[in-house]
Formats: sequence, C-alpha cells, structure tokens
Amino acid sequence: MQKRLNGQQRADENLATFLSWAASKTDADYREMALRGQLNRKEIARECGFAKSVLLQNPRVKEALRKVEAELRERDILPPVAEPTAPTRPNEAPNPRAAADKARLKRLEVENASLRAEVMELRGQLERYRLMDNVLSSTGRLPR
Repeated sequence: MQKRLNGQQRADENLATFLSWAASKTDADYREMALRGQLNRKEIARECGFAKSVLLQNPRVKEALRKVEAELRERDILPPVAEPTAPTRPNEAPNPRAAADKARLKRLEVENASLRAEVMELRGQLERYRLMDNVLSSTGRLPR
C-alpha cells in the first residue's frame, strides 16, 4: 500500500525530482529544450513526471529553475533576457490636446462626408439643367 504524502513532503519530492533531472541534462539537451528564450516548461514537467503548475507554484522549484536558466544564459546556451520596453500609451495620462484633436478630426470627417454628398446631389441637378438648356436651345425656345 502506497503511503500518502502531505503538501510539504510532495513539494520536497518535486524539488528533489527536479534537481536530479537538471543534473542529468547536458548542454545539448538544454539547447533542444529551449523555447522562446527559456526552457520549455511543459517538457520539463513531462520529463519530471509532475504537473506544469509545480514549476509555477512551488517556490523552491521555481527558484531552482530560475538558477538553472541563469547558468545556461551565462554559458550562452540560452539567449540573454530582453529588457521589457515601456508601454506605448496604455498607462499614460490622457492628453487633452490629443482628445481635442481627435474630436476635431471626427467632426471634420463628418462635415467632409456631408459636403461630398451635397456636391454629388448638386452635380446631378446641374446635369439635368444642362440637358434642359440643350433641348431649349436646339428647339429655339431659349429665353433671352
């Protein structure tokens, strides 16, 4: 009959499993396991025989993984960590001038569309009057 482990014992066992797994890997193994600048968590969990959440939630395993990745970066097996760039706009205070410009642009676009529609209507009327002018001048009924 298998003995049931409490949470702390399971955490200790997972840490030991991870450490022995890490010690058994070669640089070539780590290179094959690299994914987007870090080790593939899913593959690590599968090879160690525990859930991927262990790598995220067990603080000692998480720290051990961080150390392994740091050592691999020092040996140029993993690429260096990229510095996060500042967000372009989301957390900045709203700019009142930009908001006013945006509202003005919207108003001008609506006005422009309205004027274009009016121009098209007037061109249609002008064409109709040109046709009437041609008919009247050709029949000799042009008013003076």
